[in-house]
Amino acid sequence: MKKITVLSVLLLVALLSSVIVASAKEELVVYTALNEDEMASFVDKFKEDTGIEIEYIQGGAGDISARVLAEKDSPYADVMVGGSVDVYEPLAKEGIFVQYDSPNNDNLDARFNDPNGYWQGWYMGVLGIVINRDRFEAELKPLGLEYPVTWDDLLDERYKNVFVTSNPVTAGGGYIFAADQIFRLGEEGAWDYFKALDQNVHHYYKGAGDCISPVATGEFIVGMSWVHDIYKQVKAGYPIDVVIPEQTAYEIGGVAIVDSGKNTENAKKFVDWLLTEEIGTMNTKNSNRYSVLPSVESPEGLPLLDDVNLVDYDRAKAGEMKPDVVAKFDEEIISKR
Repeated sequence: MKKITVLSVLLLVALLSSVIVASAKEELVVYTALNEDEMASFVDKFKEDTGIEIEYIQGGAGDISARVLAEKDSPYADVMVGGSVDVYEPLAKEGIFVQYDSPNNDNLDARFNDPNGYWQGWYMGVLGIVINRDRFEAELKPLGLEYPVTWDDLLDERYKNVFVTSNPVTAGGGYIFAADQIFRLGEEGAWDYFKALDQNVHHYYKGAGDCISPVATGEFIVGMSWVHDIYKQVKAGYPIDVVIPEQTAYEIGGVAIVDSGKNTENAKKFVDWLLTEEIGTMNTKNSNRYSVLPSVESPEGLPLLDDVNLVDYDRAKAGEMKPDVVAKFDEEIISKR
C-alpha cells in the first residue's frame, strides 16, 4: 500500500510538472506601442491561430523602450512590438534584443530587415496634416488660404494659434517630423524652419496622436500626426480631412524579441505570424497602416505607397543625431515658450 501511495505521488508530481511546462509554452508577454484596440484584436487572433495566450502591457514607444531597458537584467517581456525601428536600434546596441531572422522576411525590401537581425519591420506609417474641415472653411478660407500641401505652407502667419503639433523631445512622431525637416532643408534651414513654425504653434503635445482629437472636435483647426491615426477619426465620422504633404517622412514599425525572455520560441512564432499576408491585411484594415508585404493592398481610402512623395530619410543618421536634436529643440524652442 505504501509503494502504491509513493508511486501515485510521483505520478501526480510528474503530471503537474508536465502541465506547468505545457502552460509555460503557451504564453507570451508583449510590450506594445500599438493602440489598445489593435492589440486586443491581435491577442484574440494569435490565440485562435496558435493557441498561445498573450499578456500585454501597452504604452508609448518611449515608455515601453524605457521599461525594457530598465528590466535588462531581469526581463519580463518576451517581445516588443510597435513604434518606429528608430527606437529599436539604440536598444539593440544595449543588448536588449536577441537576433532572429524570420523565414517570412526573405522577399521584403531590404530597408524593412535589420541587417544585424535584431529588429524586424512589419508596417509603415507616414506623417500627415489633419484639418478640421468646418473651421477651415469658416475661418481660414475667407482669409484666402487653401489646404496646405507642403510642410512649408504651415509657416503662413494665418495659421498662428490654430496649429498644434507634438514635442520631438517626448514624441517619436514629433522627432521624425523634426528629422524630416533636417533631411529636406539641411541643418541650418531646418532650424530656421522650426523657429518660424513655432510662431504658429499654439502648443506642443506629448504624443503625436494627441494632436488629432483636439482638431477633430474643433478646438484647433490644423495639426500634424500619423496619417493612419488621423484616418481612423475620418472613418469615425469627424469633420476632418487628411493631407499627405510633399517630402513627408515615414516610420517603419518594428518588432523584436527580448533577450533572455521566458518564451523565446513563442516570440519567434509571433514575429513569423506578423509577417503573414493574412495578418498584414488584418493590420492594414484595422490600423490604416501600410504593410511591408508587397501582396497586401494599401489602406482603403489612402493613396498607394508608390504615389506618396517621401523624403530621403536616412534612418541611421536620424538615430545618431537624435540626442543632439532633441536637446537643442528643448533648449531653443520648448524652453523659450
